[in-house]
Amino acid sequence: MSSIFHTLRESDPALLPLLAQLWGVRIEGLDTPSTIDAVSKAMLERERAEAIWDALGDKERGALQMLISGGAKMHEPKFAMLYGKIRRLSAKEIARDKPIQNPQSIAEALFFRGLIALGYETDATGPKTIIYVPDDLVQVLPTRKTSYDNLEDFDEIEEEADEADDDRDTLAELEPLDKDDVINPHAADTSIIDDLTTLLAYLQINMPALERDFFRKKDIDGITAHLLNPDRARLVFMLGIGISANLIEVQNGRASTNRVELRRWLNGTRAEQIKHLANSWKNGTVWIDLFHVPGLHPEPEAGTLNQYNPAAVREAILDMMGSTLPQADWWSVDQFIDIVREESADFQRPNGDFDSWYIRNDDGDYLNGIESWDAVEGALLDFMITRPLHWLGMLDLADGAARLTAYGRGLLSMTPFPSPTETPDALTVGPDGVILVSRKASRMDRFQVCRFATWISAADLTGKPYTYKLDAAGITRAQAQGIDSGHIGAFLSKFLNPLPPVITRLLQNWQGGAAASVTFERVMILRATSVEIMEQIVNTPATRRFLGARLGDLAAIIRADQWEMLQDALGEMGIQVEVTG
Repeated sequence: MSSIFHTLRESDPALLPLLAQLWGVRIEGLDTPSTIDAVSKAMLERERAEAIWDALGDKERGALQMLISGGAKMHEPKFAMLYGKIRRLSAKEIARDKPIQNPQSIAEALFFRGLIALGYETDATGPKTIIYVPDDLVQVLPTRKTSYDNLEDFDEIEEEADEADDDRDTLAELEPLDKDDVINPHAADTSIIDDLTTLLAYLQINMPALERDFFRKKDIDGITAHLLNPDRARLVFMLGIGISANLIEVQNGRASTNRVELRRWLNGTRAEQIKHLANSWKNGTVWIDLFHVPGLHPEPEAGTLNQYNPAAVREAILDMMGSTLPQADWWSVDQFIDIVREESADFQRPNGDFDSWYIRNDDGDYLNGIESWDAVEGALLDFMITRPLHWLGMLDLADGAARLTAYGRGLLSMTPFPSPTETPDALTVGPDGVILVSRKASRMDRFQVCRFATWISAADLTGKPYTYKLDAAGITRAQAQGIDSGHIGAFLSKFLNPLPPVITRLLQNWQGGAAASVTFERVMILRATSVEIMEQIVNTPATRRFLGARLGDLAAIIRADQWEMLQDALGEMGIQVEVTG
């Protein structure tokens, strides 16, 4: 890892006088480089190292033994969970607190004796703080020596260290769950492909405005009514993943489609489409999983959270999954989270820093420090397993358990990504203009139907098809998108030729656009019980002003939005009003 000389040179100079005193080195009159040289040489003398070792308690020796047996290094958050934190003390604080005599943890007892040090390693999420023992110091420490007076206690410590080694050896694969332990299994599916097709068609037609980076209620209702899964959280995810996949663009506050990438994706097979979405999620930075975990309220403008790299975090999580998960069996979600906590607690924390992010829980409390790991990191892992990875068809779920699908194994590079061939279903065009589209039909074909037909009802996962209706409203909407009746007829003829007379006539009538227009208006009608009462109402100025056209001797139209005022006026005349319909 590093020599003791290099370690001292990179350490806080405030430690040098403390180490010199402890290791019996005279440094009066020496400058800093000379002090480092003298202290490092003393620490590599076996007699001095053995004396320091013998002065340790059994718990300190056990911690050092475990660290050395595991490769002489460990991420600081994990070491802190096992043996406590290390304070960064100034020279004045060292003189005041006397950490050799009064260490606040096992870790401090080792650190302020120079037996362990703080260093850094860099991975995809940034630099990580590690605890390590300098390489040459390992060689002189009597790690196999113990006190015979406390042999029984040390045997327990050594046994714990051996168990920890065994745990590390079994991290390659989680222990599969027994079938009897798998309760309420729920298979993953690829319905996100169908629902994203629906969303893209809606955006193509409507180009809805966004408020706070999401759809307004009117558009949410219009979209979810035609989704296989109307879950709002999943719709939020689809918008984010659609942007990451370059299928959706947001310009001037409106969401629309990227037509070039859209055509390419819609023409792909289902396997190609799901792979594109999974890779876009894996590598994208638009959708940030941490910001969507239920119960967490991050403040990205405070602290260092604005530097968060979601793609690097996903890469770290997927790498851990690839090395721990069984390929085909069910496994415990909690056990996987426990392993991550033990082996890579700082997987998403640059520099292993658990204090520079501002994240509140539902009660408004800030979740800081390693003690909040379960509430933040643990919740994120559970969210990614039960939401994005399940939504993308990568994981089957059960109560507290999960299992990789063939797509999931492909995403983790355990096996090649599936690429089955497809034979799309044809559309069914009825003589009355009703168009049925199954989930197995080409997504491009259904997308086109969505653009020129009225949406009637969504499909479901049991085999019910999508239902659309070719009518004047749909043709009018299509013309606004540059699709004329000739285009529609040519498209439908691929599935039914000749077209039914009703459809042919409808398309012909609309070939040059609407011939004329009329307006439908909702009105209320006043009906009197006798001619005399009707004449009284018509001839009285207080009531006549609320009336429109007469509809015979006993009825008249009431002017729009004025029926309540007419009702009051009639009441003053002693005429009872009954409102029906």
